[in-house]
Amino acid sequence: MNGDLANEEKKHFFRIINAYRYYRIYSIKRLEKGKKFFDTLPMYQQKWIPTFSSTYEDMLTAINANNQFITQIIKHSKHVFQNGYDYFDKRYKNEVIKDLHYQIPSQFDMEKVDSTVKQFFRDWSLEGKLERDISYTPILIDLQLLFKEDTFQEISILIPGCGLGRLVYEIAKLGFTAQGNEWSLFMLLASNFILNNCKTINAYQIHPWLHQYTNNYQTTQQTAHIAIPDVNPSDIPENSNFSMSAGDFLEIYTEENAWDSVITCFFVDTAHNILDYFETIQKILKPGGYWINFGPLLYHYADMPNETSIELSYEQIKIAIIKMGFKLIKEKCNIQTGYAQNPKSMLQYLYNCVYFIAQKPK
Repeated sequence: MNGDLANEEKKHFFRIINAYRYYRIYSIKRLEKGKKFFDTLPMYQQKWIPTFSSTYEDMLTAINANNQFITQIIKHSKHVFQNGYDYFDKRYKNEVIKDLHYQIPSQFDMEKVDSTVKQFFRDWSLEGKLERDISYTPILIDLQLLFKEDTFQEISILIPGCGLGRLVYEIAKLGFTAQGNEWSLFMLLASNFILNNCKTINAYQIHPWLHQYTNNYQTTQQTAHIAIPDVNPSDIPENSNFSMSAGDFLEIYTEENAWDSVITCFFVDTAHNILDYFETIQKILKPGGYWINFGPLLYHYADMPNETSIELSYEQIKIAIIKMGFKLIKEKCNIQTGYAQNPKSMLQYLYNCVYFIAQKPK
């Protein structure tokens, strides 16, 4: 590995670890901000909200519970890399940690920590089942229809942008050879913990909506807890082939005709150039292989300063994939779903998603 590239990778790793470690400080600072303002209110107004102090204590308790869970993610992060934590030599590690000790993580990084905690709601809680059923169930049903059951173990399926890995787990549980791919190190550290270190159902309690200070019907909604995982992540057939890869989808997957199916669930709109994703999918699919897609077109880089992005309509996308040679064999539009959405919030974001199956020519 190029020396400069290796150093950048090390810095990135410890930057993410630093953001996770800063979670408690960050959360308490936000909580204290509200309390300090409340303390400046006239005493007669403070008396109108007699539960403010008890709510503050409940928030502190929830912050500490989340932090204990995040500490477990950090503790097991050394297993993410093939060569272990010692992949980062001790001298370099100590120097970087010393530097980061004086750096406050960016708001962007702290929002990533928060969104990762929310992702546990979506992927690994009983309460997130409704979201999963809308997104994952059609995929799981169609996979079983597209391939013969006695060949499942021979069928290789790739799921890029797999987040915390629940869809990969469900596909592997059916007996397929399944590999998840994820670029975000926030997600990779978290998925490593839940997939490789959680052997008991409902082993942890976390508070996914702790940082949602607005649109709460009741104060208890903000501190509500969920139990994770709702299943045992190691509960898959012994002969299952279940793996995860870290890195950029476009850079890692270059082998032609390698996969029987590629599944993109809430993924294709994470590209700078969505057409690059389509080309890679076409290249790595075996002749006759299936591309299954579910999701909206949020386009993560749209309108971001100093970032390039091409934003195509679904109509344009259909034209493009047909011109590329794909055959659209199934399509359903306007499927409403949220994404890591607080079901009790006064504000609901819903996507009208599209689901399609496209086949590469034989």
